[in-house]
Amino acid sequence: MLRSEKDRSFYIGYTSNLENRVKKHQLGYSRYTRTKRPWKLVYFETFDLKSEAIKRERFLKDQKNTTFYESLIKNWSGSSVG
Repeated sequence: MLRSEKDRSFYIGYTSNLENRVKKHQLGYSRYTRTKRPWKLVYFETFDLKSEAIKRERFLKDQKNTTFYESLIKNWSGSSVG
């Protein structure tokens, strides 16, 4: 989960290479994230299976709730999940 330092919005996605994905967002490769740079990585989880990661991504996107996201980030230990 990335958070825009420009407008405080969130971006949620999955990837097999977190460092590369964040870098591409910072460089403006994504049309959606380009105008909201810079971004800060505020939360991530790891999963063994791509299908699990996609399922979790969909769940998080369905929340559409800043309070939920902020609570998740606040209580995050930075460790892996899944």
